[in-house]
Amino acid sequence: MPDLSTTGAADLVAALDIGGTKTTAALVTAGGEVVGRHTAPTPGRSGAAAVLDTAAGLVEKLRADAPGAVRALGVGSAGVIDSTSGLVLSATDVLTGWTGTDLRGDLSRRLGVPVTVINDVHAHALGEARHGAAAGYDTVLYVAVGTGVGASFVLGDAVLAGAHSAAGHAGHQPSPYAGSLACTCGGRGHLEAIAAGPALAAEYVRRTGRPVADLRAVAALAAGGDETAREVVRLGGAAVGSAVGGLVNVLDPAAVVVGGGVTGLGEPWWRALRDAVPAETLPGLAGVPVLASTLGPDAPLLGAASLAWKVS
Repeated sequence: MPDLSTTGAADLVAALDIGGTKTTAALVTAGGEVVGRHTAPTPGRSGAAAVLDTAAGLVEKLRADAPGAVRALGVGSAGVIDSTSGLVLSATDVLTGWTGTDLRGDLSRRLGVPVTVINDVHAHALGEARHGAAAGYDTVLYVAVGTGVGASFVLGDAVLAGAHSAAGHAGHQPSPYAGSLACTCGGRGHLEAIAAGPALAAEYVRRTGRPVADLRAVAALAAGGDETAREVVRLGGAAVGSAVGGLVNVLDPAAVVVGGGVTGLGEPWWRALRDAVPAETLPGLAGVPVLASTLGPDAPLLGAASLAWKVS
């Protein structure tokens, strides 16, 4: 049960992070402190109704922990989200039947509170911009490198969603490091095809002919002195850094934050990224700070909660 001895129910909102593998609900203060949470596996293969049942059930557990605390709900969700209507415009098959879901309307009806909805990468970005690595900066470029590559641009207290709510697909820009490699979107030569976690594991296999289970195995080989694995790690960092440099030229952010599971490859990956950024930026932008995310899994919860405060 959350400790509300110093925080009243009126000082809290609820946040949901709906991902492909797990869903987390949390109570969040205006200052960005998570004071209670519940997590469950996301039943992504069971359809939208099952995912919504899980999400609403977690929020109800928060209500049981702290009666009266859920005054509004902010949701960060996988998929392309129309934040105005609350509809899921498109999603991968990790969440079966998620496309077309009225996320805001359904959860509002179930829970009886105002609901705001945003894409999960945008929620990450807002969290880091408000309470994390980029707190204090007015314009922030956030880049997430994990199973895929996504991005978000924070301007003041909002994110740039785009005319079709699809802004941020940084992994699907051309990358000179990708050559003609096939991308998950069906195109070729995109950043995600060489920089995402599964792509780096595949690159190691292409170079050596030796199978590896996943990126963790490549990281272990690199740590153990395998030079090919080390080259692959550096390649991934350089590819992301090159793309970040190009995005800095387009957006001119005050700061860049990079997060996601691939950042766990460590200092060789980060060094390659940070060396590649100024090689691409205009001279006047070479000093834009490139920061590591600091909030981890709390980032999307804090970002979603920041939107819930607007409707509470």
